[in-house]
Amino acid sequence: MRLNTLIASAAIALSTTAALAEELSFANFMPPGHPYVAGAFQPFADMVAEKTDGEVTVKLYSGGELGPGPVEQVNRAMDGVADFAISLPGYTASSFPLTLTAELPGVVNTETGTQDIWDNIDLLKGEYRRVQLVSLWSSAPNVLYTRDKAVHSPADVAGMNIRVPSRNAGLQVTAWGGNPVSMPVTEIYNAMQTGVIDGAMIDTTATRAFRLGEVANHLTLGFDATNSPFFIVANRDAFGDLSDDQQAAVLDAGKEASFLANKTQLKVAEGGIAAFEEMGGEVIRLSADEAAAFNELSAPIVGEVVAETGEGAQAIVNALTAE
Repeated sequence: MRLNTLIASAAIALSTTAALAEELSFANFMPPGHPYVAGAFQPFADMVAEKTDGEVTVKLYSGGELGPGPVEQVNRAMDGVADFAISLPGYTASSFPLTLTAELPGVVNTETGTQDIWDNIDLLKGEYRRVQLVSLWSSAPNVLYTRDKAVHSPADVAGMNIRVPSRNAGLQVTAWGGNPVSMPVTEIYNAMQTGVIDGAMIDTTATRAFRLGEVANHLTLGFDATNSPFFIVANRDAFGDLSDDQQAAVLDAGKEASFLANKTQLKVAEGGIAAFEEMGGEVIRLSADEAAAFNELSAPIVGEVVAETGEGAQAIVNALTAE
């Protein structure tokens, strides 16, 4: 009888714990095999569970399972379709102009950028009013993949249709004489394969992650590049329903995941250059003089964007470039 009582009590305790546990959804437009999934997103989910003693869990829905396309992910978090979502502020530039000053050429150091951003995170938090900012990290530099034409100078870019990840990257392509084409990363492969675009600005993780090594023949490196910050945001109501301790655990896990994601991307991006050469592509490493020709044309962009963005932008540029 006593054994039965103990078993019953244990069952009640387990069922109570299960009832209290809350599972939150994480929308990821990237395929399940993308390096970010194993390198940052699943560790984030594991850390949330660990830091909340299992009271909050996170389930990944990869490959656009909660809705395809990177552009719409922020809205899915805002609308409660997902509790967490991964995206890039460049896809919804009008909502995150201050964050996007961190992607301008020469502002963020590739190796220290994520730490520099978190050291100055209070300068950016104000524009995340409709969602809860959970993670934010800088990326590897955006370089230039081209299909048919090797690019050694801005004159080579003139007239080319180049996919860009954000408006700021588009300003850079325009300064070089090219035609910027806004396009989600998931559409680059087909667009380049069919000749809709001549090239793409993106970091070198794309060689394998988005298979650009199969459709591009040339890769140009060495100019002052933009980068493409990524973020994880949460639905405000879902986040607000958590206890103070649980919220703190999620934010702590999110900050740690920022550094994991950045480390993962830089490692994969480095490998992407070697992989491009192994696949038969030409890697063009600009000389100092060649790079200067690109940089001279794009240098004014920082001041133009800061002036256009207005209050707070210059402080962010100053803080990040001073690090």
